[in-house]
Amino acid sequence: MGGSVSVTMTPAQRNEIEKTLDRYMGERGLKSTRQRSLIVDVFFEMDGHFSVEEVWGRVRQDNPRVSVATVYRTMKLLAESGLAHARNFGDGQTRYEAAIGKDHHDHLICTRCGTIIEFENDQIERLQDAVARKHGFQVTSHKMELYGLCRPCQRAVEQPA
Repeated sequence: MGGSVSVTMTPAQRNEIEKTLDRYMGERGLKSTRQRSLIVDVFFEMDGHFSVEEVWGRVRQDNPRVSVATVYRTMKLLAESGLAHARNFGDGQTRYEAAIGKDHHDHLICTRCGTIIEFENDQIERLQDAVARKHGFQVTSHKMELYGLCRPCQRAVEQPA
């Protein structure tokens, strides 16, 4: 459901992640650990929207001793520090996506198979800004999620087995 394309981080992005996380953890009296560093590295090498269990499965390939609880805590840290976005696409499961190195985008979510398609549309962004201005509203953040059926699921529904 999440996708598993490997992403190569630029040195500048990797440096930004390290600095942001170090500052965030330092402010809270938290220490860096090898397991936490592994989780962070693995997460930022993945491209897509991943549940804790999916991240954990990938992390366990490198270190089978990492617990799911450690992954939960680390993903929470990444979200709280602004390095990741926690998303819930209506199925009751939180998924995380990297916030570093990605421009704002919206999502199409298939309610049948769970496919998540990212898209950008400048016209939609302009319309949202115009609506906010018309109502004297200052937008600080937003997300758009459209739910329906992807093309393969539309075909499957049209031609039942």
